[in-house]
Amino acid sequence: MKASVFLYPWDIVGDPGAAARVADLGVQQVTLAAAYHSTRALTPRHPVRRIVTAEYAAVLYPPDADRWAGRGLRPHPQSWVESDDAYAEAAEALAGAGLEVHSWVVLAHSSRLGAEHPETSVVNAYGDRYPWAPCIAQPAVRAYLVDLAAEAAVREGARGTELESCGWYGFAHLHAHDKIAGVGLGDAAQYLMSLCFCPDCRAGYGGQGLDADALSLAVRRALEPAWSGSGAPEAGWGGVEKLLGADLAAATLRWRTEVARGLQESVVAAVRAAAAPRFQVLLHADPAPYRTGANVGVDAEHILAVADGVVLPCTGDDAARETVLGPFAGRGGVLAANFSVVRGMGGSPGTLERDATHAASLGADQLRLYHAGLASGPDLEAVTGALSRLGR
Repeated sequence: MKASVFLYPWDIVGDPGAAARVADLGVQQVTLAAAYHSTRALTPRHPVRRIVTAEYAAVLYPPDADRWAGRGLRPHPQSWVESDDAYAEAAEALAGAGLEVHSWVVLAHSSRLGAEHPETSVVNAYGDRYPWAPCIAQPAVRAYLVDLAAEAAVREGARGTELESCGWYGFAHLHAHDKIAGVGLGDAAQYLMSLCFCPDCRAGYGGQGLDADALSLAVRRALEPAWSGSGAPEAGWGGVEKLLGADLAAATLRWRTEVARGLQESVVAAVRAAAAPRFQVLLHADPAPYRTGANVGVDAEHILAVADGVVLPCTGDDAARETVLGPFAGRGGVLAANFSVVRGMGGSPGTLERDATHAASLGADQLRLYHAGLASGPDLEAVTGALSRLGR
């Protein structure tokens, strides 16, 4: 199985030995961040630094001034890596070590966008804005994301791209100093908390025959047991239907699916138009269409007719992998199983060989390993051993 590790440019820039160490893991590819959200990241092997604080969502290359001239929504260049083009510098070093480089592009996830342009954010049924989650139903947001994808994905030396957050973002978010775990919400309640009520979405619900005010009230009523503690968290789409009613739930999902599909089709088309032939386009995804976040909910048949394949979250037990991989198996296209190999972040590098073998039995034909820059030395040793045994 072809294996790729995720990396940030700052894992490589300024460290002459970094690219060779990555190649020595036994991977064939690196998925290198070109556009990324704000984060604070460890660099445990870098000769100069140990912590990088990416203060805002940014592109890791110089954005095209002509493309963005006069536009209100535009990407911001990074300022925390001493490099004129951190992505290009890292990509060149990795290619020099014999590694294939693909870009890693985070789209609908930007707290800076929400802070500078609050009108672009998802608005929940209570009127609260989610500044980290731009509403993809808004034409200006969509135009921005499509152009960002085309620019950030097709960097010099990249032979493909992986698009993260190419769809709806919502309530769940690893925000700075999150304090939202006091009430346990199942994923059904999280779906309701992720429904957007900005003007464009309110109009969209109207197109589905819904009154947006009545829908907002219904959502708040459905969520009341969660706040009072009088009901157990509901899970799955059946849980959404139980909370909101099957007809209302279906209408909201029709609207959101229509919007997400339109964005995904436009983004992939824009990337293909900007790229050379055989440029690979993958989407970070989840097979439950109602889910939001970095791995956006999709319909397997639809997305595999649009993109060249998917990257699927596979950290978890065997049953979880079967649930994620099963709907995509046998449909064609790349099926990449994404495993966390950072023990401190809940990963299990010690079981990678077994887990990857199981994923392959379910149809996965590639591996993604998160994250070679963040992992400890022992974690990477376990990865090297597992990949060596898998390659025999």
